[in-house]
Amino acid sequence: MLDPKGKVALVTGASRGIGKAIALELGRQGFTVAGTATTDAGSERIARYFAEQEISGDGFRLDVSASESVGDLMQSLQAGIGAPAVLVNNAGITRDNLLLRMKEEEWNEVINTNLNSMFRVTRACLKPMTRARWGRIVNISSVVGSSGNPGQSNYCASKAGIEGFTRSLAREIGSRGITVNAVAPGFIETDMTSNLPETQVQGMLNQIPLRRLGRAEEVAAVVRFLVSSGGAYITGETVHVNGGMYLA
Repeated sequence: MLDPKGKVALVTGASRGIGKAIALELGRQGFTVAGTATTDAGSERIARYFAEQEISGDGFRLDVSASESVGDLMQSLQAGIGAPAVLVNNAGITRDNLLLRMKEEEWNEVINTNLNSMFRVTRACLKPMTRARWGRIVNISSVVGSSGNPGQSNYCASKAGIEGFTRSLAREIGSRGITVNAVAPGFIETDMTSNLPETQVQGMLNQIPLRRLGRAEEVAAVVRFLVSSGGAYITGETVHVNGGMYLA
């Protein structure tokens, strides 16, 4: 069985929401967790909630859209808590707009932050995983990467790209003992959904056979399984966590 003691898990975008739930769950399993945020305040918040729950690890500032920032983070990890054996690519943004009105920077910013960043961070983590001949990579996609969504062509394209990247890399590095999977959440309860009008929430619920929003902890539980011994023979898959909203 997998012993997470001494293994480092890197979770990008860990200051809130799904990323926070994943970081906490992996920490509770015994991993030393490096959680990243885009600001110093965010990284300090991660360090604080780790300390409150007695989780081994720390918060780090990371700009996933900049190769230099990724390189600096990897140097800090290797000189400190160690190179990641588990990577969860969770950081992402939205810049919603109808395509006819979408500005080029809105397209480029989403693709760079959601998709190009995964290339940067994953490539930086592959060498130590390959040397160890063991690694777990989980990329957080979205239900709309499969279903599509009006006004989100940039976001949907980035998430569909994540799933294609996942399948390709799984074939590429499986012989090194590294699995690569994606998790695609549906509508999940977050700070954002808690502020939506009731009519909009009801419209979302009408699309979900289970008639409720998902919880971030339910997404984290799937990530936990994929990095565990139980998920060791699963690679190249996209696991949907959407209450039946989209059935692949």
